[in-house]
Amino acid sequence: MAKMRRKGDLPTKVCPVCDRPFAWRKKWADVWDEVKYCSDRCRREKNSASP
Repeated sequence: MAKMRRKGDLPTKVCPVCDRPFAWRKKWADVWDEVKYCSDRCRREKNSASP
């Protein structure tokens, strides 16, 4: 059985739209380098974000 990790031990990134940190998710395991936004909502609103 795999060793459990605490959420605080997982890698994090900051969303460029809402400026909030978000943590790694298992469904992002293969594409973590390409993940930029914390949610679909932020991904849709990426054009309205200030540079």
